[in-house]
Amino acid sequence: MKFTLSWLKDHLETEASLEEICERLTAIGLEVEDVDDKAAYKPFVIARILTAEKHPEADRLKVLTVDAGDGKPVQIVCGAPNARAGMIGALARPGTYVPGIDVTLSVGKIRGVESHGMMCSEKELNISDDHNGIIDLPEDAPVGTPFASYAGLDDPVIEINLTPNRPDCTSVFGIARDLAASGLGTLKAPKAPVFKVEGETPHQVKLELEDHLCPGFAYRLVRGVKNGPSPKWMQQRLLSIGLRPISALVDVTNYMTFDQGRPMHVFDADKVKGALVVRRAKEGEEILALDTRTYKLNPNNVVIADDNGLESIGGIMGGEHSGCDENTVNVLIESAVWDPINIAKTGRAHGIITDARYRFERGVDPDYMVPGLERTTELVLEMCGGVATEKKVEGYKGHQKKLVDFPYAEVKRLTGLTVSNEESRQILTALGFEVLSGDETSAKVSVPSWRPDVDGKADLVEEVMRMFGVDKIKPEPLPPTGSVNAKILTTLQIRTRSARRALASRGMLEAVTWSFISAEHAKLFGGGSDKLKLVNPIAADMSDMRPSLLPGLLTAAQRNADRGFGDVAIFEVSGTYEGDTPDSQRRVAGGVRRGTASIAGSGRMWSNGAKGGGKPVDVFDAKADALAVLEACGIPTGNVQIEQGGPEWYHPGRSGTIKAGPKVILGTFGEFHPKTLEALDVSGTLCGFEIYVDALPEPKKKATRTKPALELSAFQMVKRDFAFVVEKAVEAGAIIKAATSADRKLISGVNVFDIFEGASVGEGKKSVAIEVLIQPVDKTLTDEDFDALTKKIVGNVEKSTGATLRA
Repeated sequence: MKFTLSWLKDHLETEASLEEICERLTAIGLEVEDVDDKAAYKPFVIARILTAEKHPEADRLKVLTVDAGDGKPVQIVCGAPNARAGMIGALARPGTYVPGIDVTLSVGKIRGVESHGMMCSEKELNISDDHNGIIDLPEDAPVGTPFASYAGLDDPVIEINLTPNRPDCTSVFGIARDLAASGLGTLKAPKAPVFKVEGETPHQVKLELEDHLCPGFAYRLVRGVKNGPSPKWMQQRLLSIGLRPISALVDVTNYMTFDQGRPMHVFDADKVKGALVVRRAKEGEEILALDTRTYKLNPNNVVIADDNGLESIGGIMGGEHSGCDENTVNVLIESAVWDPINIAKTGRAHGIITDARYRFERGVDPDYMVPGLERTTELVLEMCGGVATEKKVEGYKGHQKKLVDFPYAEVKRLTGLTVSNEESRQILTALGFEVLSGDETSAKVSVPSWRPDVDGKADLVEEVMRMFGVDKIKPEPLPPTGSVNAKILTTLQIRTRSARRALASRGMLEAVTWSFISAEHAKLFGGGSDKLKLVNPIAADMSDMRPSLLPGLLTAAQRNADRGFGDVAIFEVSGTYEGDTPDSQRRVAGGVRRGTASIAGSGRMWSNGAKGGGKPVDVFDAKADALAVLEACGIPTGNVQIEQGGPEWYHPGRSGTIKAGPKVILGTFGEFHPKTLEALDVSGTLCGFEIYVDALPEPKKKATRTKPALELSAFQMVKRDFAFVVEKAVEAGAIIKAATSADRKLISGVNVFDIFEGASVGEGKKSVAIEVLIQPVDKTLTDEDFDALTKKIVGNVEKSTGATLRA
């Protein structure tokens, strides 16, 4: 929203400086975004032409001698046809920037004659489009003084950044009202328009649509107008805010839009055929608008039409057919109220941005509809002459003011400011609110028609706060919430972050997949319940909430493979859904590896052979990823049980389930079943896992103690190999667990390095070879110590698994 300082002072009686006004505007919530103090016009001075001789080398140029009031005449070459001796105009010396032609002047030669500046036209100073000659000032114009001050071009332009909830300040008058309420001057009461009315308006307007779309429509005819240029003062104001003057009738409507926040429209009455009808547009109707563009409308748009067809898009833009021009003699002036939501939707749908739309979609003052018509009529009569007829008003039933209960104590509670009840009443009254019945604790407040944004007591508190002074709110520190080391994040939040970091450190990339999947994919992974079907899915293949992260990750991996990236390792930590209640949503860490994207490395490398094929991913890669997540979440992997087999979407012989006890499932992992991949239209070697982060047991609360620094043992680690013959059904994990428990202080690790099956070990049996890492801590172990430990390891394994030590 732009306006000039003098324009503001038309409505505000104040002695405040430009700087004080700008500071106050920002303080009351009307943030000043820019101030143009018109410094560019300061170098131009009023000068008299002493002589004007014909240029010796050009018929259309003249050599002028110009006096700028300093007694030092300068020579200027000029091409203006009206340049003559004795003429007074505006002089620009070398070094001056001329805004109309975007040039900084310098001393130069024109056809061999030096020129020390230029005499300016109105176009060169951005006053108007007139460039037929240089500016011709009256004889009494003070030579040697700044031209900007004489011509009113030194009027600073202020631009404020309005928030959408302040339609009352889309007018200069509304801004002045706010400043006056803040104590920076006195608001000038607008004078009631006075003009003579003769006869009835012959035109008829019919409202053929719902009341809320056009709550009121006021209009009148003015006969015998002469539509020439608007006065200089109005043109200058419009130019200063970036609007191009067109004609008196059009300029008046633009002026009213910014001066009073009341968009108006004028029809050439002689081009209107029959009655004007306000209605919804018909499907496919078209209108050639004033911006020379044709718009195809629909029943969601409100239009004004006559027997000729569409004449205007209501509240947004008029039509070219009934627009006013220099031949207009009879003008029909419209002042209407439109539905803000409908205006906003229509403008957005058709990409139309106008000053009228900007105001109507925020909400204009409905009670100013008729006064706005009167003021516009007065301006038209002043500038264009003519005779006004009686006004007509259709549909308007008056504005129903809102009443808000306002407890005075809310100001202190919400802002911390101590404002007396009387001060609150004075502020609200100055802003146009009416404080009605009440007592010393509260009052009923009537909201003025120009404040559609005020709905409740919090809005009234805001009004009091911004006028009393936001800068008076004292900063206070937040109350302490506990000790410095208090836990901020929940356990689930911490584990979610830890899982992400752990998987990323293993070379996996984080993916974000849709929470919606197709019904077929949902059923493959244990979902498909009617409770998890979307009422209004965005696509047919996004109809169900996902029961697992794996369908989205698998299809994402396939999309990468289709684009040439076959070796993919991706993960996601997000929500899955088992039901439609909050406690049925789970937090899961899931991941998928494809191709040769194993933990050890992938792709074409010299170490993978000449063909460049790395080791394909398998169940052990998925298992390692799953255990890494558990470790990152603080769950010791030595305390969990791993059972063979997993959900049906995994390969039955190449999958596993991770448990904490017989009933609590912590996660699953494995290679995917070929039928699952086929149903998903996914190909290749793939493995994956899911860890149910929300199912992990809470960490035990222990007293915080400083842990001793980790020390490396001074004694050398020793390795011992054992081979046990067991039944085929015995899991290797059971052997590892039994061996480890033989002496947890000395045994630092147990690894399986060989599995053998054959006739030499017996029918239905297998040989499992393990490597036991023994790390002495207190002393070097003797042969007797090793023998005792060996017996203990063998005894534990035999007792737990029924194994025998292989010879």
